[in-house]
Amino acid sequence: MRDCYERCAALVVSLGLVLALLLAGALAANAESYEEALAKFAADSYNETDAAVAAVAASGNPLAAQVIEALQDGRLLFSAGDKKIYMRKPPAGLLDAATGQPVSGAEPAGLSPVRVNNRVRRAIDAALGSLTLLSADPVKRLEAAKAVFKSKDASVLATLDTAINKEGEARIKKALEEARAAILAGKRDAREADRLAAIAILRDRGDQDARSVLAGVPSDQPANIQKALADAITTIDDRLALWSVAQNFWYGISLGSVLLLAAIGLAITFGVMGVINMAHGEMVMLGAYTTFVVQELIRTMVPGLFDYSLAIAIPLAFLVAALVGMAIERGVIRFLYGRPLETLLATWGISLILQQAVRTSFGPTNREVGAPNFMSGAFELGGLTITWNRLWIIVFAGIIFAGLLAVLRYTELGLQMRAVTQNRRMASSMAINTGKIDAFTFALGSGIAGLAGVALSQIDNVSPNLGQSYIIDSFLVVVFGGVGNLWGTLVGAMSLGVANKFLEPYAGAVLGKIVLLVVVILFIQKRPRGLFALKGRAVEA
Repeated sequence: MRDCYERCAALVVSLGLVLALLLAGALAANAESYEEALAKFAADSYNETDAAVAAVAASGNPLAAQVIEALQDGRLLFSAGDKKIYMRKPPAGLLDAATGQPVSGAEPAGLSPVRVNNRVRRAIDAALGSLTLLSADPVKRLEAAKAVFKSKDASVLATLDTAINKEGEARIKKALEEARAAILAGKRDAREADRLAAIAILRDRGDQDARSVLAGVPSDQPANIQKALADAITTIDDRLALWSVAQNFWYGISLGSVLLLAAIGLAITFGVMGVINMAHGEMVMLGAYTTFVVQELIRTMVPGLFDYSLAIAIPLAFLVAALVGMAIERGVIRFLYGRPLETLLATWGISLILQQAVRTSFGPTNREVGAPNFMSGAFELGGLTITWNRLWIIVFAGIIFAGLLAVLRYTELGLQMRAVTQNRRMASSMAINTGKIDAFTFALGSGIAGLAGVALSQIDNVSPNLGQSYIIDSFLVVVFGGVGNLWGTLVGAMSLGVANKFLEPYAGAVLGKIVLLVVVILFIQKRPRGLFALKGRAVEA
C-alpha cells in the first residue's frame, strides 16, 4: 500500500514538473513574440509599424496597452542604433518598452519618435479597442466599443462576441452591438442574415457616423443587401433632416436668449424715457470687463474660488453698469429730453469715450474670460448637441426676464415706472418724481445690460468693441416687439433669433441679417408700434 502512495506522489510531481516546463516555455515564447513585435517599430516603416501594432496587441503582454497608447500619443521612441524601443511616461521619465522599467543613467542618444499615418492610426484604434473590450472598467469598455466602431477591424469579432455576452450594462452592450454591426455590414463572407441585422442596428442608431459606415459599403453587393443599405441610408437621411431642423431651432433659441439679454435693458430705457441710447452696447461691454477683472483677481488671490467667479461677477457687473448709466443720465441725458437727435449724438459720443477708456485701461486685444466647470463641455440629446454654456445662458436670460417682470409688477419703483410710461404728465401730477424715476430706470436698464455682458463673456470675445456687435440687433428686437413692452421684447428676440438661424444655411450670415432687417422695416411700415404696442393716454395721443 505504501509503495502505491509513493508511486502516485512521484507521478503527481512529474506531472507538475511537465506543466511548469510547458508554462515556462509558453511564457518564453510569448515574451519572444512580444519583443519581436517591438523590434518592428524600429524599422521606421509605416507597414512595419502597422504590423507591429497588431502583433503587440495579440501578444497578450501586460505592457501591450501602454505601448500602443504611447504610440497614439507620440510618446513611443526608438533607437536606430540598438533597435530598442522606449516609452516616455511622465513623471517616471523614459521606460524600456520591453520590460516597463525606468531607464537608468543618461538618456540614450539618437532617439526618434515612431511615425504614424492614417492607416496606422486606424490600427491603433482597433488594437486599443480589442485590448480593452473586456476591461473591468466600464468607461474603458465603452471607449473600446467606440474605437472598434470607427476602425471596423474584423479581427476583434470573436472578442466582441465574448464582450457582448458578458456585458451587463445596457448602454455599453448597445455600443458593443453597434461596433459589431459596423464590422458585419461590410463583411462579404458573413451570413446574409447577420449582415441584414447589422444594417438594421445601424439604421436604428441613425446618426451621421452610422450613415458613413453604410455609405462606405461597396456597391457590388447582393440585391437584398443593396436594398437594405439604400433603405437604411434613406431612413437616416430623413431622420437627420428632422434633427437638423431641431438643431437650427435650438441655435435660434440660443441666439434669441443672447438678443434678449442685450435688448431687455434697452426695452425699458427706450420705452419709459424715449431715449435712443447708442451707449447701451458699452454697458454690455462694462459687464464683460467686470467679469474679466473678477476672474483675474480670483486667479491671483484665491484660485480655488474660480468656479464661483460668475456668481461673484453678476452683482458687481450690475452695480458697475448701473452706476455708469445713472451718471450718464444725470450728467448728460436729462438735459436733452425731447431732443432725440441730440440725444442720439450725445450717447454715440459717450459710447466712443467709454470704448477708448476701456481700450486705454485694458488694451485693444481680446481678453480671456474662462468658463467654470459647470459651463464647460456639451451633451447630446437624441440628435441634438447642446453646449452647457448656451443652456445656462438661456436659463440666466429667463431668470432676468422673470425678475424684471416681478420688479415692474410688484414693487413701488415698477408701479411708478409703468405710470410714467403710460402718462408722464399725469404721473407727475400724482407727486411722482419723474426725474428720479428716469434716473433709476436708466440705471436699471444699464445694470441689466451689464448682466448681459457677464453672459456674453462666455460665448464671445471680450474686447472694447463687444457692445457694437449687439446694439443694432437690440434696437431691431425692441422695435419689432413693441417699444417698452417686455413680452414683445421676448417674442421679438426669439423670433429674430430663430429666423436668423434658419436663414443662415441658405443666405449666409451677412445676407441673412440684411434680409431680416428688410423684413423688420417692411413690418414696422404696417405696424409702427411693433407686435405688442403699449397702451395709455400719452401713448394713444
